[in-house]
Amino acid sequence: MVFGYYAATIGKAFFPSGSAFGSLMLSLMTFGAGFLMRPLGALVLGAYTDRHGRRAGLLLTLSLMSIGIFSIAFMPSYATIGLLAPLLVVFGRLLQGFSAGMELGGVSVYLSEIATPGHKGFYVSWQSGSQQIAVMFAASVGVVLNSILPPEKMEQWGWRVPLILGCAIVPFLFRLRKSLQETDEFVARKHHPGTSEILRSLASNWPIVLIGTLMVTMTTVSFYMITAYTPTFGNSVLHLSSFDSLIVTLCVGASNLFWLPIMGALSDRIGRRPLLFACTLLMLFTAYPAMLWLVRDPSFARLLTIELWLSFIYGSYNGAMVVYLTEIMPVEVRTSGFALAYSLATAIFGGFTPALSTYLIHISGNRAIPGLWLSFAAACGLVAALFAKPQREAITAVNPVPAES
Repeated sequence: MVFGYYAATIGKAFFPSGSAFGSLMLSLMTFGAGFLMRPLGALVLGAYTDRHGRRAGLLLTLSLMSIGIFSIAFMPSYATIGLLAPLLVVFGRLLQGFSAGMELGGVSVYLSEIATPGHKGFYVSWQSGSQQIAVMFAASVGVVLNSILPPEKMEQWGWRVPLILGCAIVPFLFRLRKSLQETDEFVARKHHPGTSEILRSLASNWPIVLIGTLMVTMTTVSFYMITAYTPTFGNSVLHLSSFDSLIVTLCVGASNLFWLPIMGALSDRIGRRPLLFACTLLMLFTAYPAMLWLVRDPSFARLLTIELWLSFIYGSYNGAMVVYLTEIMPVEVRTSGFALAYSLATAIFGGFTPALSTYLIHISGNRAIPGLWLSFAAACGLVAALFAKPQREAITAVNPVPAES
């Protein structure tokens, strides 16, 4: 989140160029490059997790992620060590992306397997909900820093503060994950497939992975549009203050956190598909008109209004989508299948949303064009919702038979 928020400043520190647009694009492309490693991480680390357990996989991904964030937070600038600086920053982002390739799948599957009957959607929604804490915390730190530091200090070292705070919580996260118990469902399985067996199963189930990838496209594009890209869009495109843009991002994180568990719980009652259909149609038909209204007369109030509307659609869709993705995957490759589908969508579409939006605005002159990108993502999600079918074992988890009193 911090990398996305401070893309322009990070560009100046590590990717100096003859133009502000050039530095920003190099920074955003580096941000996106991390997502290219996610499919590889999904295959390697997802197979490891399906073989050795959910807890072991979560500890491994945290270790790799920690190296990535430390390498960016404490890296000297281009002015200090030259070309080595951007190369090592890119390496840090690639390592982050590799570990994140399994992280989302590992957490989501863990939550789905410890969920009490009839509450799987509510449990799994907290995986996405936890990301909103990161959105809100990073935005809050940014608001405080922009209030107390002059712009030149923010460019020199202020942007590193949220990253360093992220480094500081790593020991706590290790302790927390080491305390986790392995899920009963994984322990009860008598056969834990090897890597080659998992890869063969993924290959034979490629239609399910493809459907999952299309389903996640709606989530990942809308998430990075309304969170990571908002400060850059508000500041560089709409010419609002950094303070206003970060306040909007903070509100978006709070809105996401509100809607995700509510809609996850609602999907436990009415099913996943009604929410998936409703939200994809809403995004498909309202995203571009909403963006046109925003750019016609940019203001803090309009940006906040549009972002909260998009947040409602995202939270409602994702509350049902993430748990549904665990339900359509075969149990023997649940983590690796989920992780691969999620990673492919993020690598191909979502992670490059800030860079693509910036580029499309630059070449077209149409500041509302990110709305068309959102509509495309919604169309992908709609197609996926039409074809996705849950595994038979997961159907009973949505509407379980009540226990005898």
